[in-house]
Amino acid sequence: MTISRRRLLKTSAFAALTPVLGGVGSLPAIGAAEAQPAAAGGAEWRHALSLFGEVKYPAGFQRFDYVNPDAPKGGTVRQIALGTFDNFNIAVAGVKGNIASAVGLIYESLTTPSLDEVSTEYGLLAESVSHPEDYSWVTYRLRAEAKWHDGKAVTPEDVIFSLDSFKKHSPQYSAYYSHVVKAEKVGDRDVKFTFDGPGNRELPQIVGQLTVLPKHWWEGTNASGQKRDIGSTTLELPLGSAAYRIKDFAPGRNVVIERVKDYWGAKLAVNVGKYNFDEIRYEYFRDGTVALEAFKGDQVDWRTENSAKNWATAYDFPAVKEKRVILEEFTNRSSGVMQGFAMNIRRDKFKDARVRRALNFAFDFEEMNKQIFFGQYQRISSYFHGTELASSGLPEGKELEILETVRAGVPPEVFTKPYTNPVGGNAENVRNNLREATQLLKAAGYEVRDRKLVNAKTGAPFEVELLGEDPSSERIALFFKPSLERLGIGVNVRTIDATQYENRLRSWDFDIVTSLWGESLSPGNEQREFWGSRAADAPGSRNVIGIKDAAIDKLIERVIFTKDRADLVAATKALDRVLLWNNFVVPQFTYNKIRTARWDRFGRPPEPPKYGQSGFPTIWWWDAEKAAKTGGRS
Repeated sequence: MTISRRRLLKTSAFAALTPVLGGVGSLPAIGAAEAQPAAAGGAEWRHALSLFGEVKYPAGFQRFDYVNPDAPKGGTVRQIALGTFDNFNIAVAGVKGNIASAVGLIYESLTTPSLDEVSTEYGLLAESVSHPEDYSWVTYRLRAEAKWHDGKAVTPEDVIFSLDSFKKHSPQYSAYYSHVVKAEKVGDRDVKFTFDGPGNRELPQIVGQLTVLPKHWWEGTNASGQKRDIGSTTLELPLGSAAYRIKDFAPGRNVVIERVKDYWGAKLAVNVGKYNFDEIRYEYFRDGTVALEAFKGDQVDWRTENSAKNWATAYDFPAVKEKRVILEEFTNRSSGVMQGFAMNIRRDKFKDARVRRALNFAFDFEEMNKQIFFGQYQRISSYFHGTELASSGLPEGKELEILETVRAGVPPEVFTKPYTNPVGGNAENVRNNLREATQLLKAAGYEVRDRKLVNAKTGAPFEVELLGEDPSSERIALFFKPSLERLGIGVNVRTIDATQYENRLRSWDFDIVTSLWGESLSPGNEQREFWGSRAADAPGSRNVIGIKDAAIDKLIERVIFTKDRADLVAATKALDRVLLWNNFVVPQFTYNKIRTARWDRFGRPPEPPKYGQSGFPTIWWWDAEKAAKTGGRS
């Protein structure tokens, strides 16, 4: 299946930034390492932070285990980007304009993750980090050698400017960093972040993920003498500090980034064996079908396939049979997912949970999976599907204790019934499900008149619009449509362009959209952005549904302020169970592997990183011998 780009956490416009909402967790602990002299307040300096205690790589390590330190440098890789772009300013990504796919790769953050550990960060722009036992503040010390591409040093002033800019111009980051009450320079290379209270174990790592922007460049003038504006979109080539810089672009069509030959951080342990391509090209396509044909025609090198139908039927062409194109699946071990038809409960017709549950009874996943997806998918049954955090059965032990604290504010089924999705797949099940849906709608105040579902009191028809931006996803909405119509619901399936879609989501102008929430193995502060009351009215937030629920807010805080892993698992299961029984979405389906196709021109380490999926293109390299055999380009 193809999903809306904005909903994909790693590939959305907002997630073009180096840090990503989610995936940090709620259990950061100082990594065990050789201690440096104590920082202010008596806290020791460390080279890494881990959410689970011990870090794998000690101070002074040489490289990550999953890279090839002798990987050759050179070559070009061409990748697909869908949609268009009109902006290189990541401070307003997800708010103004469409951010270019490549722009996040020219910047760096204070820390960078390892891909063979869960939620562990090592110093990148920062050489060390320090925080007290109560997590009330954190200080990062910048590397003396860290430089912008113009040769100027990265400074604490840059870090402070970046935080202030994101908080001012991005609603998502304003919420994400809302607990950072002060950022200040406390040494030549030291910047201290003070939080609004102790005990939030995730916050030190959250600020470590901050993308750092060059203050002096943004406060300067462009080639025309005009002062730059961090709050506006721009297509002026931005200044970065990372292994790549933007080389060239054609507005809306392509972006080319090139490896910086004198990159300041090339020899850092966290960078050894990475960033091996001289150039990475992003070719833009408005339509996924056209992008597939471009791949077949050797106009791009790599494709991630999200469509089960394409995977089953579209790769029967000569280059595959000749082994010049390689098809490979990579297991996703790093995250869970909820994907579903998300209902906008800001609208009166979706406020009753019985109505929302009725729509789930109308969704025949089993028949859709057979007809459209070649039986490849499984039904999602948790907001943390595919992880140990997913709830199941009835609550017990610590999870039950946590749920008891919100019993009065959650659906009673939370305590009495395991959550399950309706099962279709045959005529009898479908009839029973539609009958159950009709009863739920009747209990919610609706009845059928002249084959139309109407409000029993007002006579207003019940109508819904299934809104999307990707034409290839229309078939999913169109499959759902007849089942809804059998209930008497009027259904309009509408696909619009990416810009219109973003604008409608930002203003909450929709009935139902397909949305996706990626979940890490250690959820934390991002849950406020997903389901928290404060995010419900913030334009562009990830609380697409519009949830304002005191019990859910309380459970979110319980997840964030957990004390150990067992407590986190129990709190997350409790939150999951309550979200499920509120029936905010009609859960769709997932596949726990990443399907990829590539022209066989590249080398890679023997095993992909455990939590990095394929690791492409970061730890891959150009293989001249393979390229010569594959043909097509040098």
